[in-house]
Amino acid sequence: MRPNWYSLREFESLRALLATGTTSAAARRLGISQSVVSRAVASLEARLGQALFARQGNRLEPTAEAFALNENLDPLFDALARIDGTGGEDASGQRLTLAAPPTLAHRFLQARIAEFLTARPDAAVSLEICASDALAAGIAEARFELGVTDSRVDHSGVATRPFRRSRGMAVIPAGHALADRARLIPADLDGQALIALTRRHSARGQTDRMLAQAGAVPRIVVETATVVSAWQFAAAGLGIALLNPFPAALSEDARVVLRPIDPALTYTTQFLTPARRPISALARAFMRHVRLATPRDPYSEIATE
Repeated sequence: MRPNWYSLREFESLRALLATGTTSAAARRLGISQSVVSRAVASLEARLGQALFARQGNRLEPTAEAFALNENLDPLFDALARIDGTGGEDASGQRLTLAAPPTLAHRFLQARIAEFLTARPDAAVSLEICASDALAAGIAEARFELGVTDSRVDHSGVATRPFRRSRGMAVIPAGHALADRARLIPADLDGQALIALTRRHSARGQTDRMLAQAGAVPRIVVETATVVSAWQFAAAGLGIALLNPFPAALSEDARVVLRPIDPALTYTTQFLTPARRPISALARAFMRHVRLATPRDPYSEIATE
């Protein structure tokens, strides 16, 4: 009878090999011999009856089964890390390389990072602020370990983990003729001054399609690259902006009113991680902190994966 008793060493070897690509590098990472890594992975493959790696030159290319198994191992290593550090991956002394577009970086992540580092003074964070398309490329190339964005990401090298969903809102200057409406429809925007995001934003395409289907032709007075600047232009009275209210609406602003628009524009704020590398204990801890520490607001809700 084939034994089905898995060992922690087998799982550690799998994760180290996924992270490094070679048995020699995985061995150095774990502080064991190369032959121990090879035997552990071979033993795991035998138990599963599946190939987890295919050799490509000097590197071992993970199979889809290896990625799926690694994903399921995250809760196990999280639990081990909480048991006095025994057997788990130690997050102390590590640096998390994090990236996000400007609105999420300034209006949301800065406070979460400060909270996280206050609780973990032995850790460090490097925050890169960049456009969402550059963010996805940086994650896929493993230049960033963790990203946060509300843009749609369709990249084979990037895994997405939703954590917040929200409904788009019309940000209307206080005193505007449409500010008294309980909700708007696209026809209400026909001929109105509109503040739009630039066309590289996935949200811009969603807005344009909604308006085109309704035959509404607003007058675009400003195109801008960030949600924060679009909000500020609306607050200055230049026009209406259709935006994701999370996290921009976490701070009150008496200069504008927010109204839903039908049909609904929906947004998902999500974590991005490299699809072909395991997630470090520090990154998992930060994601867990963000999920728990995000304040409640009337415009968004928790998203499950």
